[in-house]
Amino acid sequence: MARTSLTRFLIEQQRLANALPAELRLLIETVARACKTISHSVSKGALGEVLGSLDSENVQGEVQKKLDVIANELLLEANEWGGHLAGMASEEMDTLYRIPNRYPKGEYLLLFDPIDGSSNIDVDLSVGTIFSVLRAPEAVSGRDVTEEDFLQSGRHQVAAGYAIYGPQSLLVLTVGTGVHEFTLDREIGSWVLTDSNMVMPQGKCEFAINMSNRRQWSPGIARYIDERVEGAAGPCGRDFNMRWTASMVADVHRILKRGGIFMYPADHRHENKAKLRLMYEANPMSFLIEQAGGAATDGFGPIMDIAPTGLHQRVGVVLGDCAEVAMVTAYGLETSAQQD
Repeated sequence: MARTSLTRFLIEQQRLANALPAELRLLIETVARACKTISHSVSKGALGEVLGSLDSENVQGEVQKKLDVIANELLLEANEWGGHLAGMASEEMDTLYRIPNRYPKGEYLLLFDPIDGSSNIDVDLSVGTIFSVLRAPEAVSGRDVTEEDFLQSGRHQVAAGYAIYGPQSLLVLTVGTGVHEFTLDREIGSWVLTDSNMVMPQGKCEFAINMSNRRQWSPGIARYIDERVEGAAGPCGRDFNMRWTASMVADVHRILKRGGIFMYPADHRHENKAKLRLMYEANPMSFLIEQAGGAATDGFGPIMDIAPTGLHQRVGVVLGDCAEVAMVTAYGLETSAQQD
């Protein structure tokens, strides 16, 4: 049986499902090619001189890894000349990136986290690239793109995905017609479809959270986790396992494949203090999880309904099993009502 390449899959989506225009197909292929190059850089490690940190910080004040900057440049260079984009935005850049005047301008906006989980690079754990595609407002065709053009809710995403660089390099993608997984065949240099129309298992007893942050949790989050730790002896009546790698792509991919719930809640002691970025991480992952039959909230309401206020806005994230996410949300709303 012939294997289905990413290109063939996208063409079939374009022809049969009428799910994406040709320009969007070409954009996704360009992003996927850049992810192949990043995968190659990650696999070389110290031999490619990509490990370690730089003497610089990104806009969030985080020390940049060499690979953060390398991957960011690879994605910019791969996508700036194709004519598919009006602009780009990255977790590693202070502001948006306009397409140079020497290149044609397209109708889409690309947002990305070039290396998610970069703290794991030097110890050979899985890292990844997360991306989101929005349609640019029509007015952009006659003017320069602005930051406000990017500030669209997650419901406006036309495509989202992530590449995960681990024992295998995988590309997980949605264009609004389900979630599909591709594996990089290094011998032929092609992304090959290996899992189509993925559905996240429900009812699984597994959660992913950084337990060292417990002092920062809201009472609702603490109650939920305490009940899971109690297991069969507590109100949930089941024993749960905890997993945590500190790489969102790795933790969410495990949840997508095996079920359970991923949580990175905001610090309830400080207003708007959260870790994950709405535009580069939370929105694309929420799109994928919802397409696979799961749910994604900030602890109170759907992430993809949030109206963005800035490119680097941060939010709490709770995603995965529908029933578990609903329970976390209910605990959060109950606590909030009591405090009011």
